[in-house]
Amino acid sequence: MFVSPVSSRLHAWLTALAAILLALTLVGLPAQQAHAQARALPDFTDLVEQVGPSVVNIRTMQKVSNRQQPSGPGDEEMMEFFRRFGLPTPNMPRQAPRSNRGAPEEEVPRGVGSGFIFSQDGLIMTNAHVIDGADEVLVTLTDKREFKAKIIGADKRSDVALVKIEVSGLTPVKVGDVGRLKVGEWVMAIGSPFGFENTVTAGIVSAKQRYTDDTDYLPFIQTDVAINPGNSGGPLINMRGEVVGINSQIYSRSGGFMGISFSIPMDEAVRVVEQLRSQGRVSRGRIGVGIAPVSKELAESLGLPKAQGALVTSVEAGAPADKAGVEPGDIILRFNGKPIEKSIDLPRIVGEIKPGTKATVTVQRRGTTKELNVTVAEIEPEKTAAKPGPAEVKPKAAAGQALGLSVSELTEAQKKELRVKGGVSVDAAAEPAARAGLRQGDVILAIGNVEVASVKEFEAVVAKLDKSKAINVLFRRGEWTQYALIKPGN
Repeated sequence: MFVSPVSSRLHAWLTALAAILLALTLVGLPAQQAHAQARALPDFTDLVEQVGPSVVNIRTMQKVSNRQQPSGPGDEEMMEFFRRFGLPTPNMPRQAPRSNRGAPEEEVPRGVGSGFIFSQDGLIMTNAHVIDGADEVLVTLTDKREFKAKIIGADKRSDVALVKIEVSGLTPVKVGDVGRLKVGEWVMAIGSPFGFENTVTAGIVSAKQRYTDDTDYLPFIQTDVAINPGNSGGPLINMRGEVVGINSQIYSRSGGFMGISFSIPMDEAVRVVEQLRSQGRVSRGRIGVGIAPVSKELAESLGLPKAQGALVTSVEAGAPADKAGVEPGDIILRFNGKPIEKSIDLPRIVGEIKPGTKATVTVQRRGTTKELNVTVAEIEPEKTAAKPGPAEVKPKAAAGQALGLSVSELTEAQKKELRVKGGVSVDAAAEPAARAGLRQGDVILAIGNVEVASVKEFEAVVAKLDKSKAINVLFRRGEWTQYALIKPGN
């Protein structure tokens, strides 16, 4: 086939042009990808402009006399940080003491924290520990106006407080739906770390429903947002500009931020604030039980499909649970229709119920599920359960040798003291009972999901047990009732 010179040159030119375009495309690809990635990263500027004016700085003052003065507000903020998180207190430099004998009290800075506007008429939410012990609370807005605040109420159990300044026309925050918050979602904090007002930090939600040793009533939001002394009481904000939490705690082994921060969920905080606003205090429900987690092995031995519920270790005499018929060793599976997935769920669910409310409690007792009716009381200091008195002379009998147990009868005085109908006293515990944690002085109430009222019943039950499997033992030690798992084959 004949090809003209012109056609040949045109074909070569088009081929070269295509190669050049391809090369340019490949060269520009990484830049385009980088640009796309940059656009995908969050931009917090709009959120800062939107929520920033609603965040306030809180300073607290304390009246002192005849005492050493802090060398400066920064020192006191650091001291509060160490007190708050249970860290060893460092040797902070202080001014030399001076005599104030006969002199009037004077106010000195006590600490710095954060808060945010909850209503147009001056209600401000913060942490209870921020204002705890303060004689005067000063609130500074972003426009530099400063007001003396009145403490409406504070709840140490939830670490939520409400204060009010006499001003109107403020811009309150928007409250977000914590239920929509997802692990991995971007969040932002605004506060006054070390007194640096309106400092913005950001990160992601690391976990939800996280409990700490400080409270049984709050399932915290865990984030990796940088939180430091002075951030306490400030808002945790989602990408829609809504407040989903109050920054409250950090976990630290060094005294500084280590990437783990905890915030009070806003739905829990609002419930507390509503009570503080209406009555100045928070009332919570209680039923008077001591509880412990349910392990996987215990759940299997009790016939539960999974490790769930709260193990009742003690029941306070005369408390709502006692009147309802709840017994030590029961596994509480549901309360007022709500499932108890973990033992820590129970105090929160009961605490949310108004005192005086009648509720149902679902328990599993030695393989049988029971529905009990309980009238919730108001929380109060826990009463100390009676301890067993001096042992009386009592007849002994050896039983359960295969389990390493030697037991004897309980006296009537012991039964009355312990408030039990039956059981046997452990005189000696050898292997494998000792390995399971049983010891002399324990009182066995049930074994293998069967109650025992005497040594004779104990021997009869033990004789029928399958000793190739783990055997659960419900026992009393002092004022606590708990389970042990004896593994005869080990």
